[in-house]
Amino acid sequence: MAARIDHAVTSGTFSLDGQTFEVDNNVWVVGDDDECVVIDAPHDVEAIVAAVGGRRVLAILATHAHDDHVRVAPALADVTGAQVWLHPADRVLWDMVHPDVAPGAELRDGQTIEVAGVALRVLHTPGHSPGACSFHAPELGAVFTGDTLFQGGPGATGRSFSDFGTIVGSIRQRLLSLPAETVVHTGHGASTTIGDEAPHLDEWLARGH
Repeated sequence: MAARIDHAVTSGTFSLDGQTFEVDNNVWVVGDDDECVVIDAPHDVEAIVAAVGGRRVLAILATHAHDDHVRVAPALADVTGAQVWLHPADRVLWDMVHPDVAPGAELRDGQTIEVAGVALRVLHTPGHSPGACSFHAPELGAVFTGDTLFQGGPGATGRSFSDFGTIVGSIRQRLLSLPAETVVHTGHGASTTIGDEAPHLDEWLARGH
């Protein structure tokens, strides 16, 4: 069976810098009928396991380590037997959430993760957080951007360990260079395309963070 993208939404909270917000998070599952990878593990293990649907999970890929993206990652690893993969630059954020549990493996820029006959290429796209990563699946015409790029602009950079200039540089250099028809699957909210977002770069720069 051909690889496909499945989707779930979980609800919970995001906390950083002494503030807490209610959020809905996207969970993306890439694979075929036999195997898959899970991108982000926000709030609800049961909902993610339902989206997996009995398939073998090869990896749990964290776009970044804010608590609303990794809160149930260790529990999901226990249930599935898969390792959590995280860029080492985000370990400081991970340790705020899971001080007693380390990620299982490290993501690195340019790395390729194979699942169901397709390749996900790791793009280090810092700015929202130091170790934020996107996952480009050219054979599926998709990129999974976490909180780096949304429909309507960059992710937030007003909190600790984030920087507006860095995130705009990541988007300009690593994401807007992808084919215009590439579908952008985000960490929150609706998907978009590179072609829809690229014309608005100057507006984002004028708006700032």
